Amino acid sequence: MTAPLTPPHQPQPNDPWQAPPSGSHVVPGKDPDAEERRAELRQGALTAAVLTVAGVLLGLLWVWLAPRVPLVSDDTAVFLKNSEGEEAIGADGTFVLLALAFGLVSAAAVFLLRRRGGIPLVVGLALGGLLGSLLAWGLGTWLGPTSDVVAHAKEVGKGVTFDAPLKLHAVGAAVLAWPIAAMIVHLGLTALFGPRDPEPEWAFPYGTQDEGPGSAPGQASGGGGSPAPGHAGGPEAGDGPADGTGQGPSQPSA
Repeated sequence: MTAPLTPPHQPQPNDPWQAPPSGSHVVPGKDPDAEERRAELRQGALTAAVLTVAGVLLGLLWVWLAPRVPLVSDDTAVFLKNSEGEEAIGADGTFVLLALAFGLVSAAAVFLLRRRGGIPLVVGLALGGLLGSLLAWGLGTWLGPTSDVVAHAKEVGKGVTFDAPLKLHAVGAAVLAWPIAAMIVHLGLTALFGPRDPEPEWAFPYGTQDEGPGSAPGQASGGGGSPAPGHAGGPEAGDGPADGTGQGPSQPSA
């Protein structure tokens, strides 16, 4: 008489590692992560474009508010009318202060419109501030007094005061003021008022442990329920010894 053969393993219908049946295929669908990334890239590009255009306003304000450097000519050379004046430094300071204000306003506006942020949005904020500063610098230099000082001196005549060209002496600091201020303000707003990640949920209450794979169901760790030593599988208290037939003690006949 032979032992019965072991039946082949039957895969469970809900097994996630089970191979799909023959002839099946995955239905193509939209990846939500890809859609979100594309939306963030569009928002970052739009932010950079809007801030670049806002550089026109910064250039106009710089031309309007920057102090002028007075020059004078004696038909042989051009001199500063006030050699101890600080108008040249004032032009740089005006540009930096305006750029810092633009950085604060742009970062606050971007945070209010897109609170969740994202790397493309921050890159667009920094790139737009940099391009806007460069545009403002070029526009202010072009709209300000002419850069041909000699021709301007000959035009106005000897001893007549005229304005020097509008220039930036600390170009690096002035151009980077807007993007740096925007990134710092946006980072601070995100840290203070940005959305928080949800707290992780624990599977078991605090102070409890999961039962091991070898533990029997219904047994608590450290609790009772196991039979006392010496009584596992034994006869009840008060029972007499069993005889060889497996029966209890014989009763006396009447």
